[in-house]
Amino acid sequence: MCGIAGSIGVAPGAAEVRATLAAMRRRGPDASGVHHDRIGPHAVTLLHTRLSILDLDPRSDQPFVDGDLVLVFNGELYNYVELRADLEALGHRFRTKSDTEVVLRACRQYGEAAFDRFEGMWALALLDRKAGTLTLSRDRFGEKPLFYAVWGQTLYFASEVKSLAALAGRAPEVNTRQVQRYLVNGYRSLHKGRETFFADVGAMPAASVATLTGPDEPAPQPYWRLAYRPVAMTAAEAVAGAREQLERALKIRLRADVPVAFCLSGGVDSTALATLAARKLGAQIHAFTVVDADERYNESESVAATVRHLGCAHHVAHTSTEGFFARLDDLVAYHDSPVATISYYVHSFLSEEISRLGYKVAISGTGADELYTGYYDHYCFWLAERADDDEYPQLLEQWRQGYGATVRNPLLQDPAAFHRDPGRRDHLYGDRDRFNAMQVAPLDEDFAEEAYCDNLLRNRMLNELFHEVVPVILHEDDMNSMRWSVENRSPYLDRGLAEFLFTVPGEHLIRDGFAKWILRASSDDVAPRDVIWDKRKRGFNASIDSLVDRDDPDTRDRLLAPGPIFDLVRRDAFAKFVDGDMTDNARSKYLFSFLSARSFLESDLVAGGDADRSAV
Repeated sequence: MCGIAGSIGVAPGAAEVRATLAAMRRRGPDASGVHHDRIGPHAVTLLHTRLSILDLDPRSDQPFVDGDLVLVFNGELYNYVELRADLEALGHRFRTKSDTEVVLRACRQYGEAAFDRFEGMWALALLDRKAGTLTLSRDRFGEKPLFYAVWGQTLYFASEVKSLAALAGRAPEVNTRQVQRYLVNGYRSLHKGRETFFADVGAMPAASVATLTGPDEPAPQPYWRLAYRPVAMTAAEAVAGAREQLERALKIRLRADVPVAFCLSGGVDSTALATLAARKLGAQIHAFTVVDADERYNESESVAATVRHLGCAHHVAHTSTEGFFARLDDLVAYHDSPVATISYYVHSFLSEEISRLGYKVAISGTGADELYTGYYDHYCFWLAERADDDEYPQLLEQWRQGYGATVRNPLLQDPAAFHRDPGRRDHLYGDRDRFNAMQVAPLDEDFAEEAYCDNLLRNRMLNELFHEVVPVILHEDDMNSMRWSVENRSPYLDRGLAEFLFTVPGEHLIRDGFAKWILRASSDDVAPRDVIWDKRKRGFNASIDSLVDRDDPDTRDRLLAPGPIFDLVRRDAFAKFVDGDMTDNARSKYLFSFLSARSFLESDLVAGGDADRSAV
């Protein structure tokens, strides 16, 4: 896990190179390097900072040079052991034990077809001096970030926007429309396209590759696309197949030459990973949990059950109102964007505790909801598809006894909503009218989704995987963990597992009133049953009042102080809003979004100040 940056066009000066390496220090505190080269008339610069996870020896530092190829690579190639064996059989000889050298030699052997052989997470740049090309690539789900900008006669790329700014010696231009999307429509609206929070900065799409010969804007081409291709199978076959794929995905993600931590909440996703790793793969579990004072989000009882079940080491981080604004400013400055939701502010306490205790790798459950049906609306979409089944009345009663008894969204309280109107999505931007009314200029942008397939539920899940939810989680996970020099790994985001689950017939996804039935059933023999078969939705969260003391006059003065946020939000409307009841989850989320957006608009990077504020 590392930081990368580079340029093609006009070479950056020595001061810009130093500033960029400093900006990437948290992503890679263990080593750094620079490579200067040329492609025809264009100067090429590649920069790297290293967080050492595999083969800790300096021989694996980057930029990694082998003959006419030069690589800077951020991520982990989990199947590097198997690929190395294949390449050795073809005559390749290795001088390191790293995955980095495997990436480079696979690219030498297979060209761009190598990316289809990789199982891992990555953002990379590969210079081929003989061919005169620079190749950029990003992993299938977009776990590792890669931003770019064309300024003047030069293309810049980097793991973080602050690094782009440092290398170019200029501040990017804020994209106020993206800030509006965030405030009005929420995090689901942020990754519908390639826009970022900066008007002149783009994001390389997931599962794509672009080959450059000069300082042109990249034209990424996809090398993989997940599709729904159902195959006839029994429920038992679905469970067995999913279990096999998850164990393999988890096994290869435990490969590290440093200690590995497990993020443990009270839900099925993280519990399944920790118990499978311990009981089936022999891993020593070091579990980390974050606890909030709000009882609505306190999962201590379920977490304790799993810890007792495993007898594992367990560490708890607590949220606090103390230093909230300073901490939020620090996070926003590092994220180069507003922190997406209050959940990820809470998650930052977890990353900090993991780092404080000396861990460099953390395992988390990202992607399980979107692959196994973890959301309230998934159940309603699934019911819509079963509406003509003979057992529909029984399925409906199972819903009423489970998810239907706890769902709060008015639309999702009607189990037949999507059967009557399959195109309804107003629950996803459900509070937009309320928040739009607070805007100086309302945002006129309706909800839209990509058409991946004809299946109602699977199309929704694919949109969540690639446009709405997972891209947000991955950005927040990456920035939160790298802020503390920790690598985050997501076993559910595995090609083999995802492709298998998208062959499972929809009828098996939910059963006996349980969403995520396949995941629950495939971990039933290793996990505590009272946790795995708990129908309540779990996850990291907190209320704004557990973090911000609104009764403090200084806090209120800070909330309402003049600033660029009030170029977008009506100050009079917000003053009334902030005095309201925040037990409404949507209101609590909006107040956090306002604070996060305010911090972003006042940050040094947006204001054109020191782009390296959070790097030291």
